[in-house]
Amino acid sequence: MQPGQSVLVIGAAGGVGSLTVQIAKAEGAKVTAVSSASKEDLVRSLGADDVIDYTREDFTGGARRWDVIIDTAGRRPLSRLRRALTPKGTLVIVGGDGGGRWTGGFFRGMLRAPMVSLFVGQRLRGLATKIKRQDLLALVELVEAGTVTPVIDRTYPLIEVPDAIRYLEEGHSRGKVVITV
Repeated sequence: MQPGQSVLVIGAAGGVGSLTVQIAKAEGAKVTAVSSASKEDLVRSLGADDVIDYTREDFTGGARRWDVIIDTAGRRPLSRLRRALTPKGTLVIVGGDGGGRWTGGFFRGMLRAPMVSLFVGQRLRGLATKIKRQDLLALVELVEAGTVTPVIDRTYPLIEVPDAIRYLEEGHSRGKVVITV
């Protein structure tokens, strides 16, 4: 991301999305958050400049376009997401799409998106990262400065992990779900 770019964060109230909104703002981006209306206050408090209620607005229709789209929800087809990207925009797929029985979200994010990228002007990528010390130190600086604050929805003791997973599968968490020992 570059300062001044327009960034769309899909799944902005979730664990990854809530951090993404804050980091994008710290980088100087104009951030549009996609969440349900019930989470608008949360994503605005994280720094979102604009909020789209995905239950009421189809943000993939092409009426508005963003330089960067970060999809943590993973439910929309590439063709729809590409309509919402600028011609030279970048799409990063973080979440799985529930996909097929054998591939889950792997096919769309890690295989199909980069292949489509070869034939269009947009960069389409699944998130595959190697943890680097310098990136972790930069994140620590943001947290210590109070620029980024992890959002914790619920905590579960280790023995209740199945309950935590069921809760996450509902897809309505606000931030991270933490397992304690």
